[in-house]
Amino acid sequence: MTEISRLPGPVMDLWEWQYEGKCRDADPTLFFHPEGERGSARRRRAESAKAICATCPVLNECREQSLTVREPYGVWGGLSEEERAAVLSERLRKAG
Repeated sequence: MTEISRLPGPVMDLWEWQYEGKCRDADPTLFFHPEGERGSARRRRAESAKAICATCPVLNECREQSLTVREPYGVWGGLSEEERAAVLSERLRKAG
């Protein structure tokens, strides 16, 4: 008989938290800047996305996933691209 205790769980078990994300009902363009967007327009868009994240029940799961996979674009878990880079840099500094 095959030993199944070492097999990974169903994929749905790993990602089901995403169904609870507040961003699922939001405009996706709010979370990703268009090419060439800079300055105050970019900050306002990102702050609007972060306001949605602030009320999200899966904020921490989303943030940790985005940091784990080093998500390169958009607002994830209430953090912008630059903020995620800073968190990762700080974690590396503390680990080293």
